[in-house]
Amino acid sequence: MAKAVIFDMDGVIVLTEHAHWLAWQAAAQRLNATLDYATFLSCFGRVNADCIRIMFGEHIDHAESLRIADEKEHAFREIIRSNVPLAPGLLPLLDNLARANARLAVGSSAPPENVALVLDSGGIRASFQAIVDGSQVKRGKPAPDVFLQAASLLAIEPARCAVIEDAPAGIQAAKAAGMLSVGVATTHKAHELTAAGADVVFPTLADVPLDILA
Repeated sequence: MAKAVIFDMDGVIVLTEHAHWLAWQAAAQRLNATLDYATFLSCFGRVNADCIRIMFGEHIDHAESLRIADEKEHAFREIIRSNVPLAPGLLPLLDNLARANARLAVGSSAPPENVALVLDSGGIRASFQAIVDGSQVKRGKPAPDVFLQAASLLAIEPARCAVIEDAPAGIQAAKAAGMLSVGVATTHKAHELTAAGADVVFPTLADVPLDILA
């Protein structure tokens, strides 16, 4: 049984696939680039610097990459600001885990501004005892750094942590951290998450049973 549950954010806590797609499309348009949807999906769970290299090429220098990322994330926040799309089933699951005395964390590759917007505007910050965003680690997923940092902040060993993820890169990061990996097939298909190493996969967050987590 896990004593801590670490939630990825995009695709798990909030269903933001369409909002991210619109924001990345706007970035691609300014670059006169064509963005393929499958390539966009392959970047879910990764930090922006990696996404930009994958989407737009290795030729983009560091300063330009930072500019693209800032513009894209600003556009994303404007899209969801008035209506944070919390995932169905999230609030009951958070309440049930709290009653089971599980420690909870957010482990996201997103920028801190995005995480703050979701947690504060979504009214769920108080549910989490630790919050780790993409700015707090050197390596993004599929490296395990985000989840190991969350476990460290919770003061719980990785083997007693469960991770809920929607992306193959996040599943791989959870496995590399030595944690139970629970997939939700909100962004990627179940077989993709299983192939990435998920211990178990459910259709949505609302389908995740409490007894597998705490």
